[in-house]
Amino acid sequence: AIRTFKSKVLARYPENVEWNPFDQDAVGMLCMPKGLAFKTQADSREPQFHSFIITREDGSRTFGFSLTFFEEVTSKQICSAMQTLYHMHNAEYDILHTPPTNDKESCSSAGDCNGTSVSKLQRFNSYDISRDTLYVSKCICLITPMSFMKACKKVLEQLHQAVTSPQPPPLPLESYIYNILYEVPLPPAGRSLKFSGVYGPIICQRPSTSELPLFDFPVKEVFELLGVENVVQLFTCALLEFQILLYSQHYQRLMTVAETITALMFPFQWQHVYVPILPASLLHFLDAPVPYLMGLHSNGLDDRSKLELPQEANLCFVDVDNHFIELPEDLPQFPNKLEFIQEISEILMAFGIPPDGNLHCSESASKMKSLRACDLVSDKRNGNIAGSPLNSYELLKENETIARLQALVKRTGVSLEKETSSKKDLKIQCDEEEFKIYQLNIQIREVFANRFTQMFADYEVFVIQPSQDKESWFTNREQMQNFDKASFLSDQPEPYLPFLSRFLETQMFASFIDNKIMCHDEDDKDPVLRVFDSRVDKIRLLNVRTPTLRTSMYQKCTTIDEAEKSIELRLAKIDHTAVHPHLLDMKIGQGKYELGFFPKLQSDVLSTGPASNKWTKRNAPAQWRRKDRQKQHTEHLRLDNDQREKYIQEARNLGSTIRQPKLSNLSPSVIAQTNWKFVEGLLKECRNKTKRMLVEKMGREAVELGHGEVNITGVEENTLIASLCDLLERIWSHGLQVKQISKSLDGFLLTRNSVLLNLGILLDSERRKSDTSPAMSPLRISLIQDMRHIQNISEIKTDVGKARAWVRLSMEKKLLSRHLKQLLSDHELTKKLYKRYAFLRCDDEKEQFLYHLLSFNAVDYFCFTNVFTTILIPYHILIVPSKKLGGSMFTANPWICISGELGETGVLQIPRNILEMTFECQNLGKLTTVQIGHDNSGLYAKWLVEYVMVRNEITGHTYKFPCGRWLGKGMDDGSLERILVGELLTSHTEADERQCRTPPLQQSPSMIRRFVTISPNNKPKLNTGQIQEAIGEAVNGIVKHFHKPEKERGSLTLLLCGESGLVSALEQVFQHGFKSPRLFKNVFIWDFLEKAQTYYETLEQNEMVPEENWQTRARNFCRFITAINNTPRNIGKDGKFQMLVCLGARDHLLHHWIALLADCPITAQMYEDIALIKDHTLVNSLIRVLQTLQEFNITLEASLVKGIDI
Repeated sequence: AIRTFKSKVLARYPENVEWNPFDQDAVGMLCMPKGLAFKTQADSREPQFHSFIITREDGSRTFGFSLTFFEEVTSKQICSAMQTLYHMHNAEYDILHTPPTNDKESCSSAGDCNGTSVSKLQRFNSYDISRDTLYVSKCICLITPMSFMKACKKVLEQLHQAVTSPQPPPLPLESYIYNILYEVPLPPAGRSLKFSGVYGPIICQRPSTSELPLFDFPVKEVFELLGVENVVQLFTCALLEFQILLYSQHYQRLMTVAETITALMFPFQWQHVYVPILPASLLHFLDAPVPYLMGLHSNGLDDRSKLELPQEANLCFVDVDNHFIELPEDLPQFPNKLEFIQEISEILMAFGIPPDGNLHCSESASKMKSLRACDLVSDKRNGNIAGSPLNSYELLKENETIARLQALVKRTGVSLEKETSSKKDLKIQCDEEEFKIYQLNIQIREVFANRFTQMFADYEVFVIQPSQDKESWFTNREQMQNFDKASFLSDQPEPYLPFLSRFLETQMFASFIDNKIMCHDEDDKDPVLRVFDSRVDKIRLLNVRTPTLRTSMYQKCTTIDEAEKSIELRLAKIDHTAVHPHLLDMKIGQGKYELGFFPKLQSDVLSTGPASNKWTKRNAPAQWRRKDRQKQHTEHLRLDNDQREKYIQEARNLGSTIRQPKLSNLSPSVIAQTNWKFVEGLLKECRNKTKRMLVEKMGREAVELGHGEVNITGVEENTLIASLCDLLERIWSHGLQVKQISKSLDGFLLTRNSVLLNLGILLDSERRKSDTSPAMSPLRISLIQDMRHIQNISEIKTDVGKARAWVRLSMEKKLLSRHLKQLLSDHELTKKLYKRYAFLRCDDEKEQFLYHLLSFNAVDYFCFTNVFTTILIPYHILIVPSKKLGGSMFTANPWICISGELGETGVLQIPRNILEMTFECQNLGKLTTVQIGHDNSGLYAKWLVEYVMVRNEITGHTYKFPCGRWLGKGMDDGSLERILVGELLTSHTEADERQCRTPPLQQSPSMIRRFVTISPNNKPKLNTGQIQEAIGEAVNGIVKHFHKPEKERGSLTLLLCGESGLVSALEQVFQHGFKSPRLFKNVFIWDFLEKAQTYYETLEQNEMVPEENWQTRARNFCRFITAINNTPRNIGKDGKFQMLVCLGARDHLLHHWIALLADCPITAQMYEDIALIKDHTLVNSLIRVLQTLQEFNITLEASLVKGIDI
């Protein structure tokens, strides 16, 4: 192991550049992220190259490329100080870790093994001034506005070679450095450039504005290190803005993986903290409660378990060297993932790269069980695979995806010939290997970009252009919806939804759409957007020929050849050649240096560029480059004028409170400041999330007809709730003492749980005031009880899962704010678990946060019931018979069957005199109907039921099923069973609040129908106008129901059979002008329909058939009446009428039957002249209204048509 010391910048040329102020701290930290290192001749001292990024607070980036090498320490003073340090450290170490005697040997021998040896003891290597040579690290670094990684690497390697090779270079080092600084311009877009290094030419090329943006890291390396599957999963995590932590012992690998993943996102851009190399002094940033993409250097000794990472539920951890990735919980699949992986794999295989990654690259090959065969693979193949791409796979044969792909490759004949053929026409100026890297890069990037052009081919249609000017749009940016997510999602194939619904919520998507709104005209369009839009247009043109049906057919990438061609042309014909390095005007004696030491250069000649020479006149490189750099800088910020600059800045600040950690040496006050920013950011995010969720819920049409519940798409609601859970977890883990057992919210709940139980604070005192019936005892509000329910659900395995389920349950019960407030009231516990600066210990913020959550109580969520569909739920049933009419004498045995959106209970027998019971069954979802009946046994088998109540004992949702009718032969309409339609009750506390603002949403179960049949004489008479209105309302309700996206529809049963549903409206039609029978004898609509049936059947027998059309209608009508009469169920006459209407609606026959009955002679006998059914104009308008139902596919709930097979 090697001690590291603080590094410092020794010199820089030129001292400053106007467009890029020099940041000494940042450059020092990133060139040597672990500080200065000393080694002896026993250690390996290979020069190491790595690149880095400096992101300024405004989000603009500069790239750094550094080469670190070791030079001998010549100062005696430093050498002896080092020896003293070693002695002191090792003595101290031995006192602390006295090993058992037999281990002494291994301690001392650890010195020879480079410190990474078997002995894990961190005893430092010895250093003896008399026999060892001491070396210290030094670094040369190039800072550039654009990332020409390959070119910069060559420049630095050649400079280093010049210092270490026995022959001095042809010119002084100053000449080459001056040339790079002042005489080599950036290649213009779409051009290539050749310039001279110390020992050979160097080529770089830059894509034109219509190609994918510049990217110069080898994608190949990422796929070799991780394998396709892992890369796609990591890519998905990045798109959904999870926290991503890369872990490797090579800085350059961290950088390559980070840059590749962000480049593959085109046209989207990572909007959050981005630190591909995290300096050791900034480790506390891993605690940040925001999305980040960071790279952490491992020393190759500690394994993953030593890392103390916060909140791992949302973390994607990538161990780059070991081919291993840990994914966050519930990561959705990237759309068409299998076909996508296959398309990428075909490309990799054509280049001889196994899709599973090249396991030789990974450090711990020994850990990989699939490497049993690695000894067989000959040595020359190590690292770089030679020979045919297929036989490099002997060791991966067992893997079935590989087997599938091999077959495919043989079938499709993908081979390396494609590349060799193109070579003939063009002489490429760079070497073969480099050209291959260019080719592979562009092919893979095109395939990734193609996924987004396909997925978002018609995104422009859904962009919501602001109605007001940009200024005001900007001020209200947070409340504005910029994209019609629901409509976009409703067009997508079902399997894409889990991914897309979450992706549309990300900051990168929001910024992309904002960018689109900002750039109306082509000229100021952001370059990335311009490229993307032109590609999307091409796809749209293709789709014009085939209708733009959203298919989930996988469309392969077609742009590869064209993209490859443009690179090839640039490399074959170099557009610009820079001036060669030349002697500078230096004084005699300047520019000498000692072999093996990189000298301090002559700053006077390097501080300014040439005033003028022929080259400058011709090409004005300095001005050109300055302009180009400024242009590049603005390209980066995507600005054209001050106003846009202001907007974009604000947009950035909205996006994330803290864009970029400032790379400076952090004092406690800076850390406190940073944390304060996090707290502010969390609060702001909480405010925006709650607002967004409420707007989504309430913005839908508030009260559907007779239905007070507003709903939002299932998928979208899920996404919003998941992101709320995510926010809560971040809040709970902010400033957590990492040493605590618990991580984030779930741990807190569990610790809290035990504390509460110990204190015995079971909140019995609090009674839940939600339930309307006097007889049903209220559920008590208890945090503990809710947590117990969740712990009892065996389907949820992880703590994080339990915490999230608890949040969903509390949302559904409208207790989230209250529960969390109670949790946080235990100050002792919060003090013990959290650092002083943590969000949960900032009282004002905490209050505001709870206040925001309180606003969720304004709407109904079913986010628990709809998600945990397979769990067992206890239901509590209460049957309320009429008090007036002898319920107590009832002798028959009642039964009940409850149905919901997710299933039904089957028949439950109810013990006779028990009107209240609890039973468990699989989650029924929202409840819709109750079938209730009895077996007609005993002397007094008549039962008048007022209503039935059913409550879900976990969520507390209570449904009321009004009845108000008799069950019994010879009573009422002779029903022994009835189908009741239920409604969700709002809790009392809310109902009271509502009363004062608006009348209640529903009237109590109406009495109309009860009177109709109990005493037909005193039923309220509706006039024809009112009846027509009722029919109109009922049909309108059904039409609206079908016009909503499927996930938002309420209960269709309620619209058919509920209070003001279709059945009751048609009942009114047939009641109107019905002749009153003589005393005490009730006549029902069903009696009339049966008479009509008999009439038609006799007509058939006498063969007096008016016309064929009429005949089919009549036959149909008779068939339905017969089927309903033959049902084994004991349904009364009104129940049968209800069935007939439901079936008629389902099969689109209602309007035919009305026409049929209006002309039937039976009608003339049984109705008075004023009856609606005898009025032709009214009947015709009624038929027209009912015809509108023809276009809908009405599916009836099973309980409505049980026992009928038509």
